Amino acid sequence: MVDPLRVGVVVSTFNGSITAGLLQGALEALGRLGIDVPTVVEVAGAMELPVVSRALIDAGNDCVVALGAVIEGETDHYQHVATQAIAGLMSVATSTGVPVGIGVLTVRVAAHAVERSRPGPGNKGAEAAEAAVAAATAIRQIRA
Repeated sequence: MVDPLRVGVVVSTFNGSITAGLLQGALEALGRLGIDVPTVVEVAGAMELPVVSRALIDAGNDCVVALGAVIEGETDHYQHVATQAIAGLMSVATSTGVPVGIGVLTVRVAAHAVERSRPGPGNKGAEAAEAAVAAATAIRQIRA
């Protein structure tokens, strides 16, 4: 019998009305995939996603789903946060060899974030969860 995948989910509370929808989508997708009890950790913002993703990996998770929402404002801050958060997540994945499903919305218009965090098809939290689990499953198959 194959051990079930251990999945960690890290979600930013900044833009919480958006990230709550991403989290719900991710949890529903994980449930459909047979992962009923992921470890869920909340962080303040997108910049904290990489380090906590790494901690979830170090704790033995087979993959991580990172969820956040960076919405453009009046300054360049949006661009820096989005770029560095996603680069950090990619660095964690490539340095550890553990998949990180990136469900970090980077949008210029808040309505676009709302659309991508709604229940149903197109929910980017669900898509990130599905991608992370698929990659972790593929890695298990390669190693078997």
